[in-house]
Amino acid sequence: MAHSSIQRDARSLAASLLPHLKDACQGHLKKVIWFKADWQRGGAATGRGRWVPKTGDPMDVIIKIPVRPRELTWLHRLQQTEPDSPEPVVPRLLGSGTTLGGYDLAWVVIEKIEHGPLGMRWHKNHVRRIVEAATRFSKEADAWPVSGADPRYEDWDRMIDQARSSVRTNEPANQVQWSNALKRLAHGVDELVERWRARETDHWIHGDLHLANALSRDGMQHGPVTLIDMAEVRPGHWLEDAVFLERQLWAVPERLVTSKPVKAMASARRRCGLGVEDHWVDLAMIRRALMAGTAPTFIRSEGHPRFFKACLHQLERSLVALKLKR
Repeated sequence: MAHSSIQRDARSLAASLLPHLKDACQGHLKKVIWFKADWQRGGAATGRGRWVPKTGDPMDVIIKIPVRPRELTWLHRLQQTEPDSPEPVVPRLLGSGTTLGGYDLAWVVIEKIEHGPLGMRWHKNHVRRIVEAATRFSKEADAWPVSGADPRYEDWDRMIDQARSSVRTNEPANQVQWSNALKRLAHGVDELVERWRARETDHWIHGDLHLANALSRDGMQHGPVTLIDMAEVRPGHWLEDAVFLERQLWAVPERLVTSKPVKAMASARRRCGLGVEDHWVDLAMIRRALMAGTAPTFIRSEGHPRFFKACLHQLERSLVALKLKR
């Protein structure tokens, strides 16, 4: 089924469930309008509405039906705030549930964050603010020990083999450079993967840290960042979030001159007392090499010439830093 058809079906289901939703919200939810969210994929519906409490001021809200149980769990968990931060690092949760109108589906009503996503308009302080929010998320998430969940398994050997095959088949620009770099990576991949998999993974990471999942209650260019989309929260290592954020800037290296996500996150973690290994620089390079080297595997979705060229640059740079032989 086409993506647009799935979204229409989702909105139709959500509209049919609206009376049940209003009942579940005890009459606080008003003026709901379903809309197409550019960032949303799959069979979920998103709506705008107005939350009218018995006391206090009404507020604009966002409704999401359904949401993954993981997202609902973390929205609940992160509602508590630190003493020096009056607002949670995620949107305030006004209403939620795991069933609706006889269907087993999770839903949420959250505050509408006024400014963002930050990816709509670049500013040099975006990275610092996102990193600070991610670090706060990590610190608060540590209140729930990692149990019953495993870090994501990434089959690097298979993906690198596929990348080499893709380069041979698709003949991208700089094919010879790609082939040579991937050959070097393949020769050293066992050691790199062994070192990467030895990292600590007993903490929670956001799992989808990027500019489109960062909003602000205060302004596009100032104020703390609020993180959205908790559906990918999982056990892992902080460098997974940091390098993932950095990767979005590889194709615009001029932004990396003043915005260094990995280094900024290491500094932010030290400031708030979170662990940073002595060998974090090497681990970051390993992560860059593996992520950049697998770009040809996903050439259909990540084959934009500028980004593809940037991945090659990152791969070659990482191979030099890691001293992998030619």
